[in-house]
Amino acid sequence: MPRVVVGATGTLGSLAALHRAAAEARVRDAELWVVLAWQSPGGELGSRNGLGPSVPAECRAAAVGRLREVLDTAFGAVKPGVTLAGLTVRGTPGAALVDTAREPDDLLVVGTGPRTPLRRFVRPSVARYCLAHAACPVLVVPPSPLQADLDAAHRRNFWRIPLDPRELAG
Repeated sequence: MPRVVVGATGTLGSLAALHRAAAEARVRDAELWVVLAWQSPGGELGSRNGLGPSVPAECRAAAVGRLREVLDTAFGAVKPGVTLAGLTVRGTPGAALVDTAREPDDLLVVGTGPRTPLRRFVRPSVARYCLAHAACPVLVVPPSPLQADLDAAHRRNFWRIPLDPRELAG
């Protein structure tokens, strides 16, 4: 059976990608695989330096809990209308998604978050990684229109700019 694989983090961008992936799965009569990637504190190097066996187990349990929260936020009581599989994968997000969507008839759906120059430097783009390495088609979903409004509200709060009541009457 064909699969639609999508990454989930809980951000607005990943929720938009998750809803688009569910729509694609319905159209293609495919299973929806939702992937949440996780890493131990300090990455792979930190896990080799004696954190103990319980730390990775705790991190995985936290990832499973986070995935349940994301799916509840995305769908709530309304189910997506397709077979849904949640998967937590230890690794970086791009590699986890590419490894999961390894069949040529899979569809990999990824979201794009806001890509400021600082974020590009600190955190590489998962969408670019997937486009470069995936063995299947990749659908890149643009950021939610709400993301720009949210970013503007954060900037306004950071700089303590008062809200203009005329903005609310839009």
